[in-house]
Amino acid sequence: MTKCFLVFAGLISLVSCQTEPPKTDAYLFVYFTGNGPGEEAIRYAVSTDGYNYRALNDNQPVLDSKKISTSGGVRDPHILRGADGKTFYMVATDLYVPEQGWNNYAMILMKSTDLIHWETSVINIPETYPDEFGEVDRVWAPQTIYDEQTGKYMIYWSMKDRGAHPDIIYYAYANKDFTGLEEAPKQLYFPPAESNTKACIDGDIIPFEGQFYLFHKAEDGDPGIKLAISDKLTEGYQLVSDKRVDSQTVPVEGSGIFKLNNSDDYILMYDMYTSGRYQFTKSADLQHFSVIDEEISMNFHPRHGTVLPITWEEYNRLMTTYGKTDDLFISATSDQLKKSNVVIDGEKKTIYLPVKVGTDLAAFDPMMTAWKGITVAPEGPQDFSKGSVEYTFTIVGQDPVSYSVLASEDHNPALVGFYADPQVLYSQKTGKYYIYPTSDGFTGWSGYYFKVFSSDDLVSWTDEGKILDLKAGDVPWADGSAWAPTIVEKKVGDDYKYYYYFSGNYVAGGGKQIGVAVADNPTGPFVAEKEPMIKESPAGRGQQIDPCAFIDPVSGKSYIYWGNGYLAAAELNDDMISIKPKTIKVLTPKGGTLADYAFREGIYVIYRDGTYYFMWSVDDTGSANYHVAYGTSKSPMGPIKVAEKPIVLIQDAANGIYGTGHHSVVKLPGKDEWYIVYHRINNKHLNDGPGYHREVCIDKMEFNADGTVKQVTPTVKGISPVQ
Repeated sequence: MTKCFLVFAGLISLVSCQTEPPKTDAYLFVYFTGNGPGEEAIRYAVSTDGYNYRALNDNQPVLDSKKISTSGGVRDPHILRGADGKTFYMVATDLYVPEQGWNNYAMILMKSTDLIHWETSVINIPETYPDEFGEVDRVWAPQTIYDEQTGKYMIYWSMKDRGAHPDIIYYAYANKDFTGLEEAPKQLYFPPAESNTKACIDGDIIPFEGQFYLFHKAEDGDPGIKLAISDKLTEGYQLVSDKRVDSQTVPVEGSGIFKLNNSDDYILMYDMYTSGRYQFTKSADLQHFSVIDEEISMNFHPRHGTVLPITWEEYNRLMTTYGKTDDLFISATSDQLKKSNVVIDGEKKTIYLPVKVGTDLAAFDPMMTAWKGITVAPEGPQDFSKGSVEYTFTIVGQDPVSYSVLASEDHNPALVGFYADPQVLYSQKTGKYYIYPTSDGFTGWSGYYFKVFSSDDLVSWTDEGKILDLKAGDVPWADGSAWAPTIVEKKVGDDYKYYYYFSGNYVAGGGKQIGVAVADNPTGPFVAEKEPMIKESPAGRGQQIDPCAFIDPVSGKSYIYWGNGYLAAAELNDDMISIKPKTIKVLTPKGGTLADYAFREGIYVIYRDGTYYFMWSVDDTGSANYHVAYGTSKSPMGPIKVAEKPIVLIQDAANGIYGTGHHSVVKLPGKDEWYIVYHRINNKHLNDGPGYHREVCIDKMEFNADGTVKQVTPTVKGISPVQ
């Protein structure tokens, strides 16, 4: 269907026609990836739901920046479906930061009928309009919108003159061929007169309920994405509020707004360029937005881009052209899988499926699913007990490809999901083992609750649920940063008590503090004290985190150790919820490097055959090099003598095991048999939030005849059930 409008311009009447837009069911995301060589280039990703995106073409450019630009760099791509429903218009910044810095002079205009082949032109503003804009040295982030009143495509972007001048959003109509502008640009948006700075960039217009909503980054007041509204496309925009519509306090830019298919909701996304990530928000009224980051997934890191709803036909064309058999859009979805550890190796054409304990491999259905445009065979349960099974995948318009799929019951990670800083306990009361970890997977270590897991054999683990929830008010003195707990079981009278020490963010200020909660059973309920137990660093530096509680089997006295950047120790009072201040001592091992034993955090203490073993973590928790070192002492209060060969546990990069640290140790009752419980970085996140995508593993720890610790080799297979 075609809609036509009769428009009068002076004595001339014009007819503007717009075809009814096609039914769209998928999405195309166009973006660039960074400021370095090769990163300033247009890339494609697709989505079938607007929330989950996968990069096409192995996340490599779909257009050659050197051929379509004058600078060699292409940034900030914006894509639009034309009024005829079948022509596409894309515009971008012509800028190569490695050579030009942040000054440029041109933008790129592109036109296509299939999203694959593009006709391109470059407009150099100061060369084209030397009288009006000869002093321009910044031409940024163009976008295009169809003007129904004129039947033309309006391009709008920001420009700045040389010197101390603000960035201003201008507009001009493109010529009929979309190769240039009809006339010199005019200012589109005029910030409020009271603005302390008039600088505005990254305009993004969307029609909504008969008006035009102009999202833009404004530098006045609290810099961020602001909203201005007008009844007319080319004039009259009024700022709705000086408050940001984005949901951030850190710098953002590059707003991109689009309407979800078959929905009344809109997505506003933006580039958190100083934080290295994108944020997605959702709204029905375009003024109140809620963050939906937990619903979003991408296998790439975009910078300023836009999303275009597309048809299935267009989606399939993109898949045929840019889909890669070494980067299949597939997943295994069975609940019997450790999904975070599934490995799809496109180069080797193999898939590794780690299954949970007890899975029947003779009749296992991995529930292999693929994105639209990809078929999978075979389907249903397969016999993996004898080895690998061959699967065939076919991308629409391409030849089939075979993958060898192996399913295996490996015991590392021991817990399913993201957890870190595991503290292990054998309970005399229940005869079971327990792991108390930090709940991980939260950006910036922002976890707020603690859980506990139980096992009879150190292999099969049961999630016993939350034991403390800082957001629910379970800890009166803390409101977040639920980190690195430790626990001891102590005989009190005829029964046992459980003292659980942990760090949290002190609501009264001062950063991380250490507190305690008490229970009658290993799984709780735990009752937290009203105030933290440790508030200050005796070393005058570092955070009060990573406690380790230890009951000396020789003296029966109880101790607590803690510190980040330093190691402190103190004797606990008999009540186990307070320390003896006069016993506080700094024990930080001296010397060392990040390659061996330089103390960082994560202290853990054990006693064996007359020797106290002090073990700690080296380097940053987000580093692949994060590892465990140790020293010994004849006293629970030091001094510590660093071992001649101090490394207990370190990465095994050859087998994809990284960041093995922050551990605890458990001894089997009645045996000289020891196991180390630690976390490692999930290798899918080695370059994507490694410090808070960690998983708990268990391996055997052994001693040499002279009492020194043998270096532990971290494994994927893990341990066998213990008796």
